[in-house]
Amino acid sequence: MELNERVGRRLRQLREERGLSLSALARQSGTGKATLSELEAGRRNPTLETLYALTTALGIALSAVLTDEDGTPHGSPGPGLPLSAVLTPGAARAGISGEAVTAVLTERFEDADAVTDVFRIRIRAGARQESAAHIPGTEEHLMVLAGTAVVGDPAAPQTAGPGAHASWSADRAHLYSAPHGDVEAVLFVRYRLAAPTPS
Repeated sequence: MELNERVGRRLRQLREERGLSLSALARQSGTGKATLSELEAGRRNPTLETLYALTTALGIALSAVLTDEDGTPHGSPGPGLPLSAVLTPGAARAGISGEAVTAVLTERFEDADAVTDVFRIRIRAGARQESAAHIPGTEEHLMVLAGTAVVGDPAAPQTAGPGAHASWSADRAHLYSAPHGDVEAVLFVRYRLAAPTPS
């Protein structure tokens, strides 16, 4: 099954578990109803921007739609394949791409307080991507492997080169850019889980 079909199936399942109609989720996420319908049917390739809009409206981590029910990442390489196999040109469909970033989910970790998604990412040379706010309490931490990334708060971006890292609040708009060439990095996205309501 192709990545877009797996993502569509999970998206529909998560929407239905929450008792939301197609129209309600489209409205809450600012996504066109036809676009959402095509995504759920596996007939449209999802973008990072669209998936973040939908998962934020659902109040869940991005990894929830990028994993099977057993937690296996859809975009991870097969047994024995290095991550570079899914991040090389021509193999990008194994990951999810946005305006500047291609991301491959490598791990999802969940405890009582938070869900942490770990992505291997590439920020494309000369590109800039502004990501909308994620669910409240979300933080991002980027460890740069190669290249120089400009990331974080658009009003006060951070620059990080090889071996350096940057952190920012991702529950407000934030950016990714690679002004001087491709950036290879590992991105940790930590979503705080809502505290249970007292009964």
